[in-house]
Amino acid sequence: MFDEFKAAIAAQLSGLSGVPAETIVPAIDIPKVSTHGDLAIAVPRLRVKGNPVQFAKDWAEKFVPNESITGAVATGPYLNFRIARDTFTRKVLSSVYSQRAEYGWNKSGNGKRAVVEFSSPNIAKPFHAGHLRSTIIGNFICKLYTANGWNVVSMNYLGDWGKQYGLLAIGFQRFGSEEKLLEDPIKHLFDVYVAINNAATEDPSIHDEARAYFKKMEDGDESALSLWKRFRELSIAKYKDTYARLGLSFDVYSGESQVTEGMHRAMKMLNDAGLLEDSEGAKILDLKKYKLEKAVVQKKDGTTLYLTRDIGAAIERYEQYSFDKIIYVISSQQDLHVKQLFKTLQLLELPYADRFQHVNYGLVKGMSTRKGTVVFLDDMLRESKDNMHKVMRENEAKYAQIPNPDQVADVVGMSAIVIQDMLAKRIKDYDFNWDRILTFEGDTGPYLQYAHARLCSLERRAGVEVSPDADVSLLSEPAAQEIVTLISRYPDVLASTMQTLEPCSVVQYMLKLSHAVSVAWESIWVHNQPKEIAEARLLMYWSARVVLGNALTLVGLQPVERM
Repeated sequence: MFDEFKAAIAAQLSGLSGVPAETIVPAIDIPKVSTHGDLAIAVPRLRVKGNPVQFAKDWAEKFVPNESITGAVATGPYLNFRIARDTFTRKVLSSVYSQRAEYGWNKSGNGKRAVVEFSSPNIAKPFHAGHLRSTIIGNFICKLYTANGWNVVSMNYLGDWGKQYGLLAIGFQRFGSEEKLLEDPIKHLFDVYVAINNAATEDPSIHDEARAYFKKMEDGDESALSLWKRFRELSIAKYKDTYARLGLSFDVYSGESQVTEGMHRAMKMLNDAGLLEDSEGAKILDLKKYKLEKAVVQKKDGTTLYLTRDIGAAIERYEQYSFDKIIYVISSQQDLHVKQLFKTLQLLELPYADRFQHVNYGLVKGMSTRKGTVVFLDDMLRESKDNMHKVMRENEAKYAQIPNPDQVADVVGMSAIVIQDMLAKRIKDYDFNWDRILTFEGDTGPYLQYAHARLCSLERRAGVEVSPDADVSLLSEPAAQEIVTLISRYPDVLASTMQTLEPCSVVQYMLKLSHAVSVAWESIWVHNQPKEIAEARLLMYWSARVVLGNALTLVGLQPVERM
């Protein structure tokens, strides 16, 4: 977006400073406060010997305005530049018009592949708030990497192996119902799991039965594996329905059960590297000197643990996907485990050990239905949809105009949950609050969807067509210029968010853009205006709608057109 303007600044500043233009261009940024200028450079970044404040002052005085850059102003050690407004506005709005859904995308990751592992629920346990966070953050990261030119593989690494599946099988023999299993496998398996755990409290020998059953699974016993396979396949089919409702799908459904060979290779590699120690019949890694405690990789009965399988999985994934980066979206509660995994890969001296990244997140507190029951994701989505439906019905006139109110309530209810989750930095815990998230006022998902729907409504009632040839010099009002400036910053938001992988950066951007549009509504009208003015304003509002829609899509939401 700003490349030609940066080149124009660098060409002239190179002559004034003696610094090569190719060094100046990467040092030119967008100022955080738009009143400071359209582009800025921190003079110390140029590493010129002398007083940066004086350099900024001298260069600003000598800078000659041209058709691209109208002037330079020194503010301390910063040099701020203003871009020629009409040129700038025309470039921004024509870029949106031509690129549309891909406006803001770049090719920085061309030729690179990223694997993103996220969601990863346990088949025997409910899909809870933590999995929801991993799911929506992981989906956002996939879309962000795609927008930055990467080839992305989305992976769901299911918790589908371990002693708990022995416990589940024993439980199903006692408490299972074929009918309920087919009706809702995830909920029924959870009910069975709770029932057998309660029974095991009274009769601890059940745990011995479960261990023996899981050992049969590990040894490849067909009868033991056939029941487990049914549980897994039915659960994945149900998960796919739920994910489809969230508007996402996975390229790969993997799981701990899939890495049997990789796990054996991992154990051999650990042994060959001299990293294993015996501890009362178990095999451990002593990572205390790295402040990462001791980690058990094999129990004394020969069964493996998560870490062993994760090491094997990491090796197999690189062999299969040759990734340039692999991202694990896992709760901060697992920080130690992930650090132990990454350190072990380094100690094995794998040449790709530096390509692993952990994106963590905090806890959601108080997330339950109003009845206070254990929350399955389906229950949450149903409740948010029902609540939103109730809110929408309060305005009967508008409600009557919505062709598909049920679907809109579903999407807007989901937006309420997702935007509440993404408002603050990932690592922060937050309190889930139904009353706050379902309001159309303030910084909420429904507010953003309402802003988008309102812009769609303006297009329908404008009385003129969107034209890329509109006379943008007529957009002279400060409120209009603020909208154009914010639209211009979207490509930079996409590029800079790659450094932090923080969804809140995009959410805060959407809120700023929506607020700016809301301010403009008061005085910058389209309807009943002269044709030239109406066309210029419509192009601006249309571009804002496209960018807001792109950003909603980026965070995993479907923009609504009526509500």
